Amino acid sequence: MELPLISHLKAQPTWVLLLSSLGFLSLLQTSITLLKWSYAAFLRQGKDLKAYGSWALITGATDGIGKAFAFQLAHKGLDLLLIGRNPNKLRQVSNEIKAKHPCIKIKLLVIDLAGDLLDGVRSLEEEIRGLDVGIMVNNAGMTYPRYMYFHEVEEELWEGLVKVNVEAATRVTRAVLPGMIKRGKGAVVSIGSGSSVVVPSFPLSAVYAATKA
Repeated sequence: MELPLISHLKAQPTWVLLLSSLGFLSLLQTSITLLKWSYAAFLRQGKDLKAYGSWALITGATDGIGKAFAFQLAHKGLDLLLIGRNPNKLRQVSNEIKAKHPCIKIKLLVIDLAGDLLDGVRSLEEEIRGLDVGIMVNNAGMTYPRYMYFHEVEEELWEGLVKVNVEAATRVTRAVLPGMIKRGKGAVVSIGSGSSVVVPSFPLSAVYAATKA
């Protein structure tokens, strides 16, 4: 005597079984991805970030995500090299971190990543000489002032997007990476954007999405 489920499946058209199988495989794949994410986010033991090096470098450290990274890395005991274009904001963030973590060393470096990158990178190379930079966070970014069609994006804006989001991140990473390779340790974190994956081509913000892919 066959089980009711087997009899039910045999009674279904082939196309129904095929679609059901595809749906099951898709659900299984999504479930595995969710389980992996849950394990990494909540169950896996955290790494000792100081094992990468004693210093962390953060671009765009004066606001938002970059500022949050600075506080979290200071909480983990790493000394900080904060990069931004506004010296007053850099000092303010430094003072706020020092108030909570007085033992942390903090260096400030003013670089306009939308400006003269060659001079900025040279200053960075001088600043990190001799520092054990183990973690680098590419956070600085530029976006549209508002949504607009591609033909409405002025040349100055898209040039700035490419310069800050692509060229600056590449040049800063290139300046820091040799030291990590020499020491045989280090981690580079580059902040992307959901705009590059949520909606294909991200209409009305296409250049930004492309630079953050």
